[in-house]
Amino acid sequence: MFDNLTDRLGKTLKNLRGQGRLTEENIQETMREVRMALLEADVALPVVSAFIEKVKERALGQEVQASLSPGQSLIKVVQAELVSVMGEANEALDLKANPPAIILMAGLQGAGKTTTVAKLGRWLKENKKKSVGVVSTDIYRPAAIKQLETLANDLSLTFFDTDVTKTAAETATTAIEAAKKQFLDVVIVDTAGRLHIDEEMMSEIKELHAAINPVETLFVVDSMTGQDAATTAKAFNDALPLTGVVLTKTDGDARGGAALSIRHVTGKPIKFVGVGEKTDALEPFYPDRMASRILGMGDMLSLIEDIEQKVDKDKAAKLAKKLQKGKGFDLSDFVEQLEQMESMGGVGAMMDKLPGINDVPQDMRDKVNDKELARQIAVIRSMTNQEKRYPDLIKGSRKKRIAAGCGQELQDVNRVLKQFKMMQKMMKRFKKGNMANMVRGIKGNMKGMRM
Repeated sequence: MFDNLTDRLGKTLKNLRGQGRLTEENIQETMREVRMALLEADVALPVVSAFIEKVKERALGQEVQASLSPGQSLIKVVQAELVSVMGEANEALDLKANPPAIILMAGLQGAGKTTTVAKLGRWLKENKKKSVGVVSTDIYRPAAIKQLETLANDLSLTFFDTDVTKTAAETATTAIEAAKKQFLDVVIVDTAGRLHIDEEMMSEIKELHAAINPVETLFVVDSMTGQDAATTAKAFNDALPLTGVVLTKTDGDARGGAALSIRHVTGKPIKFVGVGEKTDALEPFYPDRMASRILGMGDMLSLIEDIEQKVDKDKAAKLAKKLQKGKGFDLSDFVEQLEQMESMGGVGAMMDKLPGINDVPQDMRDKVNDKELARQIAVIRSMTNQEKRYPDLIKGSRKKRIAAGCGQELQDVNRVLKQFKMMQKMMKRFKKGNMANMVRGIKGNMKGMRM
């Protein structure tokens, strides 16, 4: 998300290099470019106008530090204002209620509500240690009910059946009563997709809201609809007392206008963003971290949290101990590293959070393909345990067998073995906790490695 905006802002703010100080003239010129960048990112016009005025005001005020260059000064101001536009800080779910706390999900059809219900259930279960139940009140689409049931079973969430002969309010009330008997912490209620101009459907969700009195009413919206997402959210907010927004499909939106428009237009915070199709691809929304990513500064805090949550610490400690004892790094270790990377969303997801990634040429970034990660894992899984332990055994006939076993070409096997050799060479420097040697190894291998 924000790829185009990040590129435009980066180029625009770099133009201030070499200038002695911020003046009304160079700020005016830069802000004209920033305005165009925001409009191209499909940010709502009122948001753009208010943003530009506030940045100008702060840049010409007393907030700019003398120790910073003009470019750094303006970046500091732009970052602070981006954070302000998106909501200052992450606003967590308010689950303070007699169990079960009820979360109602609303939104247009096709926005990804049902998948988001499952993602949120998983997030609450894994990160907040909550017992979670889910129920669908979409009595018009049996397929949506079945989809939620399948996802709930896969994630070990409690699924409550839907009686299509009953109203949405009756279905939800029955599920909540059952959840109380099972002492569940949270019940997430999925609803049918509806247009805000459909009076009958809006009347149904108002009745549902009144019947279950949720502690959180979240509006699920597709970020790829741009500023229309903010307009639709406002219309729903006029009908329902929304407490927050979940932006979906942010991994496919290079513009990011929805994220920058929603808080200003609706007054409601973005609480979560969907960053992929898998059920673990849901992240809390942090305005300060998102502002850093927009300005090409990366998001190291989120990357560190991903590592903390998704990397198997026991396996990492075991590998470190093995290397410190002087034992070799083999293909079993290599495939474990690839699988850890895959569990974190792949190379692309990690790259988005690295500082300075926009300085990497676009053609190089375009070559990053997470399908390659899956291909490498498939190649190594096609090997015998002996071959993984002793890679030098893998010669001509074995390579052909491995390629046939995983449905890949011979050159794919050769490429994996070459990448393994580079990694093995780097790991040899990681002995007796000598991190300096490790860093030198990384630098030495960077020349030979491709993204």
